[in-house]
Amino acid sequence: MSEPFDPWQDESGPEHAHVPWHVQWRSTMIAALVFATVVGIVVYQRDHRSQSAPLTTSTSTTAPGVCGTPNQAITCFSQSRIIRRGDRGEDVRRVQQRLKDLHFDPGYIDGLYGGDTIMAVWAFQGVVMKRSKDVMVDFVTPEVWDIMRGDVAISPRRQPGTPQHVEIDLPTQTMTVFQGQKLLLVTHISSGTGEQWCEEVTIDPGEEGNKTKEPIKKGICGEAKTPGGIYRFYMRKLGQRESKLGTMWNPVYFNFGLAIHGAMQVPAQPASHGCIRIPIFISEYFPVMVKYNDRVYIWDGVKEPEEYGSQPPPWDKDDPNYTTTTSSTSTTVPSTPRTTVPKVTVPPATTPAVTSTTAG
Repeated sequence: MSEPFDPWQDESGPEHAHVPWHVQWRSTMIAALVFATVVGIVVYQRDHRSQSAPLTTSTSTTAPGVCGTPNQAITCFSQSRIIRRGDRGEDVRRVQQRLKDLHFDPGYIDGLYGGDTIMAVWAFQGVVMKRSKDVMVDFVTPEVWDIMRGDVAISPRRQPGTPQHVEIDLPTQTMTVFQGQKLLLVTHISSGTGEQWCEEVTIDPGEEGNKTKEPIKKGICGEAKTPGGIYRFYMRKLGQRESKLGTMWNPVYFNFGLAIHGAMQVPAQPASHGCIRIPIFISEYFPVMVKYNDRVYIWDGVKEPEEYGSQPPPWDKDDPNYTTTTSSTSTTVPSTPRTTVPKVTVPPATTPAVTSTTAG
């Protein structure tokens, strides 16, 4: 059967011939069908996209970046808890890895939030967050993690002519090492307490105050101050050293016996006799990062280093009350060979025995 034909009469005729309803409304029906088809395609595509790529909501305050790339924002993972000493987990491992990528040293990346990682977190708070030693905390909040995984840039405050230089900031208890504009290391430190002290000290040959070939003991009084100013490295020693300022590990000297050296105890607050303590595991490689005559800048929070120049530390003096004599009731302890472990002082038998270790 052929398709229906529209039998229009000639326009001169009195009227048109009868037109069936399906013919009369055909154009309208076709238009409606086309519209419905287009709408159906759009709805299908939208629903298909929704099913294949579910909508995600990010709680991060940082811009998107490449996960795990040094100096880029890590937005792959958020943090839902406060990480405290002794905590374990993948979030701890991410904190450690991020600190390592940014040239802090958290120690082993093992997922355990311990002392080495806490010292690196202190340094991060000081250098990046500009927190002073008085407001630093031992834990990592989600807010601190968001800053840590964001875009972090650490630039030198000075650009001297030496290949490397060190910047020490006493208010934040931090130290940064640069090679030109390139950041090599950021670490927590502990500097001089500013207090007066009098102690019996052991001084190894070659240290300030001992020009002999044997260790000597004497009573010394001094002021535990780390002066601000500009200095240069002039000497280094390998291993454990005993000086007027205490026990040092791999010291690199910059100011009349003051040195940057490793120590077993590097607390959040100043604790030394004037030296710059760094974590002992960092002191294993720090000395090879710098050379003789490389410059050291120290900010004390009062003046710029250039305003001080190269001021010496406070001069120590002999303790007027020190004596090497002992009473007849004292017990003599046989001497033992020197070892590389911290020394143990045994007092006279008439008093309780106390073990003490003093670092510079």
